[in-house]
Amino acid sequence: MKAPPRLQSLIEEGLIDTVVRQLMSGKEAMVYVVRCGDETRCAKIYKEATNRSFRQAVDYTENRKVKNSRQARAMAKGSKFGRQAQEAAWQSAEVDALYRLAAAGVRVPQPYNFHDGVLLMELVTDAHGDAAPRLNDVAFSREQALKHHATLIGEVVRMLCAGVVHGDLSEFNILLAHTDAEADGSKGQDVPVIIDLPQAVDAAGNNHAQRMLMRDVANLRDFFGQFAPELLKTQYGPELWSLYQSGLLSNDTPLTGRYQRVEGDVDMQAVMREIDDARAEDAARRLRLQTSAS
Repeated sequence: MKAPPRLQSLIEEGLIDTVVRQLMSGKEAMVYVVRCGDETRCAKIYKEATNRSFRQAVDYTENRKVKNSRQARAMAKGSKFGRQAQEAAWQSAEVDALYRLAAAGVRVPQPYNFHDGVLLMELVTDAHGDAAPRLNDVAFSREQALKHHATLIGEVVRMLCAGVVHGDLSEFNILLAHTDAEADGSKGQDVPVIIDLPQAVDAAGNNHAQRMLMRDVANLRDFFGQFAPELLKTQYGPELWSLYQSGLLSNDTPLTGRYQRVEGDVDMQAVMREIDDARAEDAARRLRLQTSAS
């Protein structure tokens, strides 16, 4: 197919050879399958801020830092240059998160390059070499649901230990990939791979990190709970955050899925934020379901 204008510069730079097809168009980006020598990869083109429907962006960008002091001042003032700098920082956030999480052993697509607002990364595939399906497009047995849920809770733990909260984790941005890698004992198995990380936040530096973690874990519970109802009673979110805050969380920390809440004063502002966020999440989920159905 004819290369979109945003990918033409990558062709001219020799980073990709040809554009095979469009893979998807999401709320923040468009993704294309491309050829790079003998390899098939994907190119993610970030949409401009005016064309995105990013929900509650201020929550995600809180405390994001830029190294250039001039850019930081411009971003604070909201000037045209500042908005451009903020857009660049938002786009590079996923690249930074991917490298950080890959180094921590989290299953994410391997990033290869970031050029002119385009992220070139690994194409996650199924057993036939085709683009891997989203969890939302797959039905599971009870045993499969329990297995994948446990795997993803482990991934959330690794992310949290690396200081990262996904911020928008759900069945819509987790792929079910096929791997034959023998190093991790997963030869011939389907494994979840976490994608879409431009909204990832610093667990220690973002005031909304706890709420986002709770929502991420609740989304996993609710989705897999359709196939394994016993998961609906678990409370991994509060357990994980409590262990993290107390400095007791590691990749090997045994989890129970149970949590005894300590009685104390009720933070009504926090409760109202949770209610508003739940409403917004439900509306976004309904929109995604309608889009998938169409």
